[in-house]
Amino acid sequence: MTTPSLAPDSTGRQHATPKANRVLWLSCTAHALHDGYTDLIYVLLPVWQTEFSLTYGALAMLRAVYGGTMACLQLSAGRLSQRIGRRTVLALGTLLAALGYAAASLSGGLLGVCVALAVAGCGSSTQHPLASSAVSHAYGPRARGPLGIYNFAGDLGKAALPAALSFLVAGMPWRHALWVVTALGVLVAASIALFLPSLPHDTPKVQRQKREVPDASSRGFQLLLAIGVLDTAVRMGMLTFLPFLLQAKGISPPMLGTALAMVFIGGAAGKFVCGWLGERLGVTGTVLVTEGGTAACIVAVLLCPLGPALVLLPLLGLMLNGTSSVLYGTVPDLARPGSIERAFAVFYTGTIASGALSPIVYGFLGDYMGIQTATVTTALTALAIVPLALALHPRLAPATPRG
Repeated sequence: MTTPSLAPDSTGRQHATPKANRVLWLSCTAHALHDGYTDLIYVLLPVWQTEFSLTYGALAMLRAVYGGTMACLQLSAGRLSQRIGRRTVLALGTLLAALGYAAASLSGGLLGVCVALAVAGCGSSTQHPLASSAVSHAYGPRARGPLGIYNFAGDLGKAALPAALSFLVAGMPWRHALWVVTALGVLVAASIALFLPSLPHDTPKVQRQKREVPDASSRGFQLLLAIGVLDTAVRMGMLTFLPFLLQAKGISPPMLGTALAMVFIGGAAGKFVCGWLGERLGVTGTVLVTEGGTAACIVAVLLCPLGPALVLLPLLGLMLNGTSSVLYGTVPDLARPGSIERAFAVFYTGTIASGALSPIVYGFLGDYMGIQTATVTTALTALAIVPLALALHPRLAPATPRG
């Protein structure tokens, strides 16, 4: 049994050791790569449509193959890591994701691309449960802030890799560009295999002793999962409707891209800021602020004219994405000893599935009730999280005081 990779300094405060920092930065690199791999598909869909004469239904199937494979294998990745080690599974998964894109570059039709994306999704299923649990083990009870950095890295990858691929595709055939993407994945996989420190799978003793709430139990985790599923549904539903709401306000097509970028920049900042905010306000306080702020921002954007609505977009993005960091940081607190990988796998399975299904549900609401009413529904969903957060509060350990 080992303790978290934290050591006291001369004042008695705990600070991260080089081992913990290495875990964090390698996990951030893995998160950025895999989240970037996930969103590369949006750049490739128009290319594949032209190359293989695909219908929109076929394009939707390609996106579903990757996301569905990734969601369904989260639990399997956690179980496999218990047998052969977190570092080995994460490195092999990263390599497999890279090879999936290499296979896509060799594909001659829809079936080949589907198989390639299934391979890549299988590899990417390892990242969320294993890298996040590695950060949790490395920092122990002080993992909430580092987990915020880890989640922020994923947003950086989503922004950087698709943009880089777009640049590459403009100057070379898309098949050659995917080999560049593959080489990057192989490099990251090698770095993980060589440099990621080995960490235990058991919950650290220090963290278990810290918990004063004895039922850090399945009931608490179920509440946390429900909050995560609804929070993801709110985010994906609002992002689905936002372009149409702005178009109705008269935004120009070039400005629409800038407006969405403002939301995503605010969202990246929200994951970073709220991870640390959770250490100061606690989980319940942060969730109440972000979900209440989300509902208020949604209604304000809906009611305001274009100018004020654009000003609100970065704040909307921050609120939409902010809750997720504090939720991820709470997973270890509610996981049973020895099951952190499984807890993260279940949590990510639920949130990824919610992200895939919720736009469909809200889309049907928009068709039958109108886009404005459906948008208000997303705000009401955010407010529905408030009683769940209050019910979760008694099941949480007291917040760790700042050193």
